[in-house]
Amino acid sequence: MAHEAEVRDELGRLLARLPDATGVLACTVDGLLIAHEAPDTPAETLAALSSAGFGIGLRLSDAAGGHSFRELLVRGEHGYVALYAAGPACVLTVLAGPRINVGRLHMEARRSSAYLAHLLDGAADDREDA
Repeated sequence: MAHEAEVRDELGRLLARLPDATGVLACTVDGLLIAHEAPDTPAETLAALSSAGFGIGLRLSDAAGGHSFRELLVRGEHGYVALYAAGPACVLTVLAGPRINVGRLHMEARRSSAYLAHLLDGAADDREDA
């Protein structure tokens, strides 16, 4: 995939900015893995679940008044899973421990998702020009 190295680099930078994050993943909205930095996590399974979570978030956003989906946060006993729309075709997933600063998680992941959207939208433009 075009820009895979840049996506992987951004995921690494996001992990560095969030010391309590345990993994990050980028996938298409269809659940195809783009890149990941999530040791001890089955990446393809997480990509498929991220796609499903994105779909649920999209449906919930539509039901609440037609607003576009931006993010979904799931809190469990042992931490968080956060999904962020990264443009119209990509999902950024962040796994984090229970002690993460959720405000900082959102701030950093929103920055990364905006960068990924820009990067991948550019890749789509490159394919259309070919």
